[in-house]
Amino acid sequence: MNKTQLIDAIAEKAGLTKADSKKALEAFVETVGECLKKGDKVALVGFGSFCVNERGARSGRNPQTGKSINIPAKKVVKFKAGAELSDKC
Repeated sequence: MNKTQLIDAIAEKAGLTKADSKKALEAFVETVGECLKKGDKVALVGFGSFCVNERGARSGRNPQTGKSINIPAKKVVKFKAGAELSDKC
């Protein structure tokens, strides 16, 4: 499912227009992004939780040359599915 299909599904299930559904989805994504940027965790009971994890620096290998390279530390977004969502799959 892509973004357009998700907007269509939200509009149908919630009885909203596609424009309102698009605004709601974009507001949700923006709000979650802002919270994660501040270092907060976003937990939606029954759906899952989003958090930011620190990935440490490590060494890697350039696949073209085989040369060893250093990969710097960075922050990554992690999603963990809730029990209800996992049971639906």
